[in-house]
Amino acid sequence: MNKNVERTLILFKPDSVQRALVGEILTRFERVGLRIVGTKMQAPAREHYEAHYEDIGKLKTRAGEQIFGITLDMMNKGPVIAMVLEGVEAVSLVRKLVGGTEPKSAAPGTIRGDFSHMSYGYADGEGKGIPNLIHASGDPEEAVQEIKHWFSDDELYDYEATHEKFTR
Repeated sequence: MNKNVERTLILFKPDSVQRALVGEILTRFERVGLRIVGTKMQAPAREHYEAHYEDIGKLKTRAGEQIFGITLDMMNKGPVIAMVLEGVEAVSLVRKLVGGTEPKSAAPGTIRGDFSHMSYGYADGEGKGIPNLIHASGDPEEAVQEIKHWFSDDELYDYEATHEKFTR
């Protein structure tokens, strides 16, 4: 695999699953040439999220115990769809498509800018997590760790998509 071809993890969070936005969001990733190499729906235990958000993402270290706890509570409100996407510079491309973490300030045309609207201030005032639809790996190294956390090697597939002559 070319060093510029990357894999990245995305999680369709409970709010995107429950709002029936998964198909519309996934279409955006496929339209830019990313291909799905792994996918599954699951409702992981809290410990799985603790490892994802702190052992890999360092959320508690960066944002504190309260934000960490609120995030884990929000993620446990329903099933998620975990997916591995592959493409040229996939990590940064997905981050660009997803938009900023705070939906209120996410640019129009991004997934969060188009399908969510809540501000940090409102969520903090209500003592709740911010429903921002999707998790996307922050950088290539984090993507490798997250993919290993969510998928075994035999759950990831390699195949050639017909559009790759235009996207790779």
